[in-house]
Amino acid sequence: MNLDLSFYFAIFLRRLHYFIVIFALVTAASVAAALLLPPVYSSSALLLLEGSRIPDALAAPTVQAAAMEKFQTVENRLMTRANLIDIARRNQVFENVETMSPDQTADAMRGNTRINKSTGRGEATTMWIEFQGESGEIAAAVVGDYVQFILDYDLASRTASAESTLEFFENEVNRLDAELDRMSARILDFQQKNADALPSTLTFRLGQQTLLQGRLATIENDIATLKDQKARMIAIFQSTGQISNATTAGQTPEAQQLDALRSQLSDMLAVFAPSNPKVRVLQQKIAQLEEVVKAQLPGDGSANQAATMLDVQLADLDTRIALAEEQRAKLIDELAVLQDTIDRTPANQVVLDALVRDQANIQQQYDAAVARRSQAAAGERIQVLEQGERISLVETPTVPDGPVSPNRTLIVAGGMLAGIVLGIAVIVLLEVLNRSVRRPKDLIDKFGITPIVTIPYIRTPSETMRRRSGFAAVLLVAIVGIPAIIYAVHIYYQPLDAIFAKVAEKLGLSL
Repeated sequence: MNLDLSFYFAIFLRRLHYFIVIFALVTAASVAAALLLPPVYSSSALLLLEGSRIPDALAAPTVQAAAMEKFQTVENRLMTRANLIDIARRNQVFENVETMSPDQTADAMRGNTRINKSTGRGEATTMWIEFQGESGEIAAAVVGDYVQFILDYDLASRTASAESTLEFFENEVNRLDAELDRMSARILDFQQKNADALPSTLTFRLGQQTLLQGRLATIENDIATLKDQKARMIAIFQSTGQISNATTAGQTPEAQQLDALRSQLSDMLAVFAPSNPKVRVLQQKIAQLEEVVKAQLPGDGSANQAATMLDVQLADLDTRIALAEEQRAKLIDELAVLQDTIDRTPANQVVLDALVRDQANIQQQYDAAVARRSQAAAGERIQVLEQGERISLVETPTVPDGPVSPNRTLIVAGGMLAGIVLGIAVIVLLEVLNRSVRRPKDLIDKFGITPIVTIPYIRTPSETMRRRSGFAAVLLVAIVGIPAIIYAVHIYYQPLDAIFAKVAEKLGLSL
């Protein structure tokens, strides 16, 4: 493909005014922007999260948080709307800060602030804070306020956390102590109300029950013996007219034999049934001897004396029987009361075990709370003395020697380069869109004829003057008007840096 460079150069010269106008417009705009953009000064500070100076094995800290989480919390507190507005107005960060709305002030402060956090395995956790302001003093003052806020908030949060932890465990110890007192009072009240049926005395009461049961059996045997003695005495008197305590010396041989047979009958009845032949034979002998003994009884005087002695002895036996029965009744009542306490002991054991178990649980919680209170007191002391984990300032903010932006030379050079590229692009676009016949080759291609000679368009002097006047006017507008419009926008509408920041934010760029 053959390129007619002379033709394209001629076209460029013919459309040079477009190039000059576009180049002038873009260059003038870049020069105006470079001159009108205010200088930006940057100041920064470096913060470090220091570990505890006291080993955890000696005193475990009560204020614990992940390093990055701690810095994120601090950043969120720092970037609150109220705090940013207060710092901006206190340092007069913006010229029109008093007339700016709170939202505009907060957004502008956030836009001029850069915060970078860094951490990693085996690496220190740091926070780098930068602020860009209209002057070095303002930027340094804002970063200083940022750093002071972070340090104050860190100290206040650590101290408040340690104090609240200590206060919580102190309240917990007091609560558990009161709960222990109440539980001890409940146990004591229960033991007093059930003193007769406590599990601790069950063995003693069981032994006492066995002893009383033995005594009751003895007394019942005594009562039975006394009643049997009384019945035998009455039977002897009725059969012999004598009492059992009379001496055998005054008895006849038949009476002595009768007593022996009666004693033998009593022994046999304990072994044999009344229908046994031996028992019947013995009863017949006793009946015969009773008839003989009755015939041998003395006169009425002796009989009256025996009856009187019988009454005396029977009265004595009745007294002894009544006393024994009274003792038996008391023993029965005592056994009933004792049995009732024994029956109530298992239920009391369950209740008392539950109370003691609750008391043991509360005691365990109380001991743990006391230990944790001691640990919290040590942690609170560590925070007061600033021996625990804390944020420290490594690099203080300083007033910068010069602005960091804008780079005016780069802006002007970029504008000039953009003007050149845009001017050439416009000329190329106009040439692509132009389909008119301008050279002999076009005649040959379109009409198939070969011209002998071609005559170019010749402008009159007046056309040339008008063309040059229009070009000069456009060029004057580009050189003077564009900067004037940019200046007016910067002064009366919105600063250029704010406009650029919004455009960059819309495009997702970081200036």
